[in-house]
Parts: sequence; C-alpha cells; structure tokens
Amino acid sequence: MDIIFQSPMKAPGEKRPVRLSTSTRKFAFDALNAVYGRALYKSPHVDMDNVPGFSEMNNYQKYDAIIRKIAAEAPVRFCEGELLCGSATLRDAINHVVPAVFQGKTVFPSMSHVTLGFDRILREGLDSYQQRIEERLERAAKERDAKKLDFLHSLLEVINSIHIWHGRYMSALSEKLAAARTAEQRTYYEDLLRNLERVPFQPPASFREALQALWFLFAFVRLCGNWPGIGRIDQMLGQFLEKDLQTGAISEAFARELTAHFFIKGCEWITLDSRGSGDGQHYQNIVLGGVDENGCQSDNTVTRLVLEVVEELPIGDFPIAVRINAHTPEWLYMQIAKVMRHGSGVAAVYNETQIIQSLMDFGYSQQEARRFANDGCWEIQVPGKTRFGYCPMDAFAVLQNDVLHVNDACTPPDYAGFEEVYTAYRSGLRKLLESFKESADHYFDGQLPVSVVALMEDGCIESGRDYVNGGPVYNVFSPHLGGLPDVANSLYAIKKVVFEERRLSVSQLVELLRNNWEGAESLRRHCANDFQYYGNDNDEVDAIATRLLDDYTAIMAEEPRRSGVLLPPGISTFGRQIEWKDVRGATAQGGRRGDILSSNLSPAPGTDKAGATAIILSHCKAHLENLTGGTALDLKLYPEAVSGADGLAAVTALIRGFVELGGIFLQIDVMDNTVLLEAQAHPEQYQTLSVRISGWSARFVTLDEEWQRMIIERTAVGR
Repeated sequence: MDIIFQSPMKAPGEKRPVRLSTSTRKFAFDALNAVYGRALYKSPHVDMDNVPGFSEMNNYQKYDAIIRKIAAEAPVRFCEGELLCGSATLRDAINHVVPAVFQGKTVFPSMSHVTLGFDRILREGLDSYQQRIEERLERAAKERDAKKLDFLHSLLEVINSIHIWHGRYMSALSEKLAAARTAEQRTYYEDLLRNLERVPFQPPASFREALQALWFLFAFVRLCGNWPGIGRIDQMLGQFLEKDLQTGAISEAFARELTAHFFIKGCEWITLDSRGSGDGQHYQNIVLGGVDENGCQSDNTVTRLVLEVVEELPIGDFPIAVRINAHTPEWLYMQIAKVMRHGSGVAAVYNETQIIQSLMDFGYSQQEARRFANDGCWEIQVPGKTRFGYCPMDAFAVLQNDVLHVNDACTPPDYAGFEEVYTAYRSGLRKLLESFKESADHYFDGQLPVSVVALMEDGCIESGRDYVNGGPVYNVFSPHLGGLPDVANSLYAIKKVVFEERRLSVSQLVELLRNNWEGAESLRRHCANDFQYYGNDNDEVDAIATRLLDDYTAIMAEEPRRSGVLLPPGISTFGRQIEWKDVRGATAQGGRRGDILSSNLSPAPGTDKAGATAIILSHCKAHLENLTGGTALDLKLYPEAVSGADGLAAVTALIRGFVELGGIFLQIDVMDNTVLLEAQAHPEQYQTLSVRISGWSARFVTLDEEWQRMIIERTAVGR
C-alpha cells in the first residue's frame, strides 16, 4: 500500500526518504487529512450547568471542577495502530480557552507562549510533586494565607484529575486486551498497558515509557485548552534511548516509529478549516541540539531521529529550532539542510552562543542561560521556570504619526536636516517605550487561575503563587518592536530625496504621502526603485537600522527590571504587518497605503534584490546581542536553489554564515510561488501544503487571503 502525501515545495528530482512502516505512514496520512481533527466536532467541551453550586464557587473551585470534569468526561480515543496513548479530544481547546461552558459561555481563557518543565517530571515523576505541594500546604496553613491555600489545593486537584484521566485510559486498554482475539492484538495492548502503567507518576525506565510520559502530560495540558511548547525533547529523551540501544532493549528502527507516532499524534487538532492565520499554529515548538546546562554538547540519536521523521513526513505542526554552535557536528548541519529543502518551514536555527551570552549579560547565570528554549514561537525563555509575555508595538507608526504626521492634519515641523528628523523619531520611540515600562506595573493584576500550567513551572509550588501571579522563577514581559526595517528604509529615503537630492521638503513629502502619492508617480518610482534598502548589504541604510536598534535597546537597558518583572527587548511582527498595513499610510520609500511591509527583522517584500547573503549581512550588522528577547530573520528560497549536493552545501553555508556573523534566529522556507498560486486556485488539491508563517507553520489553504498574500509577496532568492 503506497501512501501519497501532499508534496511540499521541492526541487525537481528531490524525494523524501522512506523509512517508516506503511501503518505509520497511513496513521500520518489520516492525521494530516483531518480524520481525527474533524472528529473533535462531536465533543466541543464539557458543560458545567449541571454541576451543583457552580455559580457560587470561587474561581479556583470553578477551575478545579472544570478540570476534574474534563478528565472524567472528555472522550478517550485510540487511533488504530498508535503506539502512544492520550488524546486532546475537546474541540474548544483549539480556540485557546479552557473547553468548558457555563450558561452557554466560556468560563476561563487558557495559556500559551510557555514551555513547561516536562523534563523535571520525567526525572522525578509526578508523585514527587504531590509530596512537595503537601509540604508547602503545611507552611501556608501556618501562614493563614487563604490565597496560597486555594492555589496549592488546586494543584493537588490537577494531579488528582490526571490520575482520573490516566485511570480511564488504563481501564479502556484493559477492556481492549480482554476482548483481543489474536496473539498479535494481545501483545499490542499489553505493550500499551505496560508502557502507560507507571508514567507519568513514576520516573520512566525506558525510552518508550519516557516518550509516553511526555506525550501524556503534553496531551493533558492541551486537553485543558493550553498551548504549551515542548522544549528540548532530545535532551529529555536521549539518555533513555541510548541506554535502551546499548542493552538491546529497542532497535533504532522501532525508536524511529515511536518518535513518528509522537509527531503524528501532535496533528490531532488539524481540521483544515480556514482561519485568519492558518490551521496548525498551536505553539507546540521543539528545540534540538546545542549544549546542556554543564556546557556539554547534547546532540544525540533522538536529535537525528526527530529530523529524519519530519524529513519523511510533511508535518509542520511541531516547528523545530536547532541550536547551533562552533562544535555542531557536520551530520546535524546536513540533516537540517535536508529538512529545510523539503519546504513547510518546519526547521529553523538558533545561534546558541550569541543567545547564551546575551542572557548572561542580562543577568541570568551561565547554567540557566544554557537551558534556554523558546516560548512556543521563537522568543527566548528558560523552560519550566518562566512566565513569558510580550507586548507588540509598531515602530513604524511612531515615524508616520509622531514625526511626519502622515495620518493627521497637523503640519509637520520644519526639520532642518536629517539629524533633526532622527532626533524626533528617537523622542517618539522613548515615549512609546516608557509607556510600555509603566504597563509592567500591572503585569500581575487581576489574573485568573491556570493551575494546570503552574503545576509544571518551578517556583509556583515554592512561592504558593499561580503562574500568572508571580509564581515562576522568572517573570518576563518583553517589548517587541515591529517595523524597524521599514523605519530605516523611510528615514533613508527622506535623507536622500529631501536632504541630499533636495527634490522636495519634508512637508511636501508628507502631503504626497497623505494623498497616497497621487500625481507623483515618477517620484514614487524613484523612491521605490532607485535606492538600495535594508537587506542589500548597503552600509548607509544598514547603519540607520543599527542606530535604531541601538537606541531601542539602550532605552530598555535603563530599566531592565520593573516591579519584579524582567523586560528583555525583542523585535518581531508575527504577521501583524497585515493588521497594521491599513493604518500606516503611504511610505517615504515609495509604498502605497495598504502595502504589506517587513516581517520581524527581515527586509520588506520586494526590496531585497542582492540575494540571501546580502540579506544576512544587512541583518547581522546590527548589535543583535542586545536583543535578549530575540528576533528572527525570514529567508525564502526557490527549490532550484537547494537541489542536489550543491543545494545542501548552499543551505549549510547560509546557516554557518548567519551564526558566525552573530544572528539570533534564522527561519528558511523553500517554496515556489507558482505552487502557491496554484494552491489558491485549486485549494482542494493542496489541503496539507504547509508554509512557514513566523514562529509557526500553517497549511497554506487555511490562511485567509491577506495572509496568503503576505506569504506570496515575500521575496524569494536563488532562481
């Protein structure tokens, strides 16, 4: 039986390897084609109307009742032939809420942008958490702190609910075993029972138990509506696999099958329904490779198996970031390149040396800095210890509104020179950032319970505080500017046409922008086409971008912590350039009202004309080490540019250059716009075609028209 997957972008003659069994490939095909996701419509949520006294309960009592009911009533699902148990089977969880309603309304929101401490539970087992909570309860009782008592009791209720959910799976497996008619069926269910029986309550004793424990915990957190990252899966599982391989307890082939089932089960929320930013963005990111907390290189067999699985199966639902350093082995570079060239944007790279040093400069210990992972996209955090939040802000709006007054009737100041324009911009930027800092004073105000998340975050038990109330070891609120490349481009255009070429004054330029360049097409084309903007290795415009970033990070460095909250600066858009486009107005670099501008810290669409190397050179001239909150460079390559051995060498060279030059995070998508245009015209033929959006991948046909336009308009290089 030949299972045919929707082919992502690839160069002629490039084929995916075939290593997995036919049954596993069939399981993947069904998951990717929404067989399991569509089944979720039968069970959207649990209903709290029939719970006595629910309306009179306090918030923690309501939350505990909901989680208990979810554990007791959510459908238990087994997919034919699956090797791991546990499924998040309530449809409303996909909507980023706790899947429970009372009187027809959702009761609680859920959490994302968090990577939980799954590693500690694998080391210690969940039963040890119960002991820690009970000991902390004794102290809280002596303190007579009602809030802490409510929270700590809620953590115990979460553990009890996990026991309930676990018990239901064990009972269902026992029934299936009793009904088994063949020796093969009996062996299959015995294996499932044996590998689920002890975990996640006791530390796993084998690779399969460890993988089962990790999946079961992750699935339960998702079942309760949260969207957690997974973190460093190869570090968590590598030692278990190496031991089993050495003793002969498992074959590498079967370990690959188990790894594939983990990824396939992560596709259980695929519905192929259209939604603005795409079906498939649930922030379940994975980090591979790099050093451990002691500085030892941690790339292992699990690292390779994960990349082999996603090379073979077109699964974009677990975006992967690989940590790169000077000692990264050649085989890992090659495997990353192989995955990248098959499209879907599933693999990206971190420059871990740069990030670790940046975290240490910000105040983290070296050991903690080495533990970094992401928050579910690519923002940087210490997993299992961090509450992460960020505030998106449009840096370009400061220029348009505060400096040029494009979008109001005010007459702009009569700027005498470029430096006056820049000084006015820096003043507006400072005002924006000071307002952000003040908002950090309210970071812990009025938050609702999220005990399922808090259970797996270090610091919450010890402090007796919930995840959103200051419980974790690190509480992070990161300002994230978007549009900085567009500010650099506009300032550069103003410098050229106003102060060097003296074609018009600032006021005259603003009037043209207010009128969307009407009657000035020749000048608009000059601004759009005759200058080398950010992304072309033009030192003059890149110096403006560097100056902007330096001023931004310097303002934030004046107060890196406020009200107990860390404020590491970052730069991102995460697609917000779409929602910003209609309020930005026409631009000095020749853009019209409604144009989609730059993503993250990447060139604006159509402005990068000198190739991928020039893009990387422009990006890395800035002092990125000061962006402790992170940023990303998006590259789009044509399939022809990465075909064959030369193509693999080209991709690895781009990665090496990016790391050596001091980049932070590089995401490469391999795609051909002709395929995307064909998918727009015939979406039924491209249901599982995935593309990189920003910190996540999504199925292209589930993006709305504006998001599809953004992907298509990204400049591709290499043809």
